[in-house]
Amino acid sequence: MPKLTETYAKKLPQSVEGTTRHWDSEVKGLVLYVGKRSKTWYFQKDVGGQTKRILIGRYPVISSQAARQTAMELALEMARGLGSAAQLGAPTLSGAMEAYLARPKLRSEAYKHSVRAYMENQLKDWLRLPLDEITKAMAVRRHQQLAPYPSTANHALRYFRSIYNHARRTYDLPECPTMAIEWYEEQPDGRVIENLCEWRQSVDGLDNPIHKSFYQLLLFTGLRKTEAVTLEWENIHDDRIHLPVTKNGRSFDLPILPVHHDILAPMKRLGRTWVFPSPSAARGHIAAPRKLKWSPHAHRRTFATVAIEAGVLEEIVGRLLNHTPPSITGRRYALPSLNALKPAMERVCAELSERQKL
Repeated sequence: MPKLTETYAKKLPQSVEGTTRHWDSEVKGLVLYVGKRSKTWYFQKDVGGQTKRILIGRYPVISSQAARQTAMELALEMARGLGSAAQLGAPTLSGAMEAYLARPKLRSEAYKHSVRAYMENQLKDWLRLPLDEITKAMAVRRHQQLAPYPSTANHALRYFRSIYNHARRTYDLPECPTMAIEWYEEQPDGRVIENLCEWRQSVDGLDNPIHKSFYQLLLFTGLRKTEAVTLEWENIHDDRIHLPVTKNGRSFDLPILPVHHDILAPMKRLGRTWVFPSPSAARGHIAAPRKLKWSPHAHRRTFATVAIEAGVLEEIVGRLLNHTPPSITGRRYALPSLNALKPAMERVCAELSERQKL
């Protein structure tokens, strides 16, 4: 190990990939982390079986001499037992992500999978970086690099923001670097199924009966794709579909009618666990049903549109779709029962059936 002098620190090349660590030969615990664009001094020591890494500061703002002096003072405090209250160094993005995803009430497994996928794909080279080494300039640059895909750019950096702000509850971190980003305007698809007779012919023409029932259930319930493909028989009841965990982190009960049971009836003989099984799939249920002219989410938008046009109040449509009400009263106090929502479901399903008649 070399002595981390000013000359040595200055000549160290930036890391090509990830972060490299350079330990000082004389001051035990002094380490210089070198990333692609920055160099940062830390003091690190094992205390009570736990590694404590304390941020000293960025080089060259903090010189080698100042870093060495600070490290010696921290080592003395540790020896006296005064350093037990010193803050641990900032976690890496990977560590912060795992802590964020471990929250017990954090939405659904699909949401967790989405967060992990974005971090491991769009921000892979940041995963080993301590959060306090990810700068505003880096955040803006990455957002701009992903500009050809505005939705991907926004999602990746917004997920990063959620992880970072969760870590700020525990660590003394500056304001999130994403504060410097100008978010791209995203144009929602917004398409609905205009011709339900055409839709009916397309669905009836599907060779796979599982895919046929899947699309029928989507249209007559307004469920999200992930909610539908992961349906289990134990959550299908005579009067409702129970979703243990949904996108907003809460359970949800949707009233169902004989028309829904008619859609599901052909599926009962195909499996005892999943409503829409797939023996070849790793999880045992379908993941990517055959594509139609209309996306799965277009079915959800169509359910909502037909409901409004059939005279169902917008607030009730939101309840059927399990949208989070905007008001505190709506979120915490006004909880309509299945019986209260059933008439609205009956009206929507009747209108959907009527519009499919040739």
